[in-house]
Amino acid sequence: MNPLSTVGLAIAVFVGSLVGTKFFLGLLTRRAIFDRPNERSSHSTPVPTGGGVVVCAAVFSAWALIGLGGVGAAAPVLIVCGLAAGLAIISWIDDLSGLNQAIRLIAQIAAIGISLAALPAPGPFFGGVFPVSLDYAAAGLIWLWFTNLYNFMDGIDGLAGVETVTVGVGIAATAGIAGISNSIPAFGLTIAAAAAGFLWWNWCPAKVFLGDVGSVPLGFLVGWLLLSLATYGEWAAALILPLYFLTDASLTLVHRAIRGEQVWQAHHEHFYQRAEDRGLRHDRIVGLIFIANLLLVVLAIVAASGQTVPAIIGAVCTVVLLLVFLAKDDPEV
Repeated sequence: MNPLSTVGLAIAVFVGSLVGTKFFLGLLTRRAIFDRPNERSSHSTPVPTGGGVVVCAAVFSAWALIGLGGVGAAAPVLIVCGLAAGLAIISWIDDLSGLNQAIRLIAQIAAIGISLAALPAPGPFFGGVFPVSLDYAAAGLIWLWFTNLYNFMDGIDGLAGVETVTVGVGIAATAGIAGISNSIPAFGLTIAAAAAGFLWWNWCPAKVFLGDVGSVPLGFLVGWLLLSLATYGEWAAALILPLYFLTDASLTLVHRAIRGEQVWQAHHEHFYQRAEDRGLRHDRIVGLIFIANLLLVVLAIVAASGQTVPAIIGAVCTVVLLLVFLAKDDPEV
């Protein structure tokens, strides 16, 4: 797609997500589909959940149009969207009535395995450092972790939406700077637009939550875009853009594993949750993460411009400073 068409489609996706969420919010309220507070919640009153249905529908529609409008690009994107839709259905069932963790994990492994088998990459995921089989295995494990951490990190108003907006825009900008001429920039911009439309309703205080039906497919799709970026040689940018989400979720998991806790069990120990526990408002926490993510977008562009080492150093420093601030005054840090 040409840049003008991409921007026009992104605007349409934004409007569709914004308006569609409003109407779907009414349906969720009438059907009493709420996320009710518990000891691990960050909200004190029931909030409608499942707004991710609209976000995913907007993304799937836009990506299908982009794929069908490209040269030879329809099959890969339709496969990815179809698998993401399957994950959305399973996650929606989980939102409504609960599912065994093993079922959810098996579905995610199957979706990732099918994607890697059906979508031959233009290059290695890790720059040729590993043999082909190990390269694919490592990519699959990282993709699986990223899909789940997106769900884990969707814990306060606006956080997953802001992450999707900044990473999506960052993917589009990085791909453009790197001269990647396929549909990756359009995919990045439209997924960011869908998340931005939802953010209007999810900003603090949230009127609706994504639910697993939104966070799991979004993690799957954003993970696919980041891995696609890496296959074009932009592994540094693919690492830098989601570095806050990756670091917060991974350090928290390692910390819980060392203490012998069940790492997949819901908890309230992420860095952003520690900041909330000491009294910071959701909008301030997410605002700080948004600023850090903007810096990561700039650093990803720097990496794509050829300054890989300074960009990675800058990204690590940015995330470390953010985590230190979020966790300050916490006796465990």
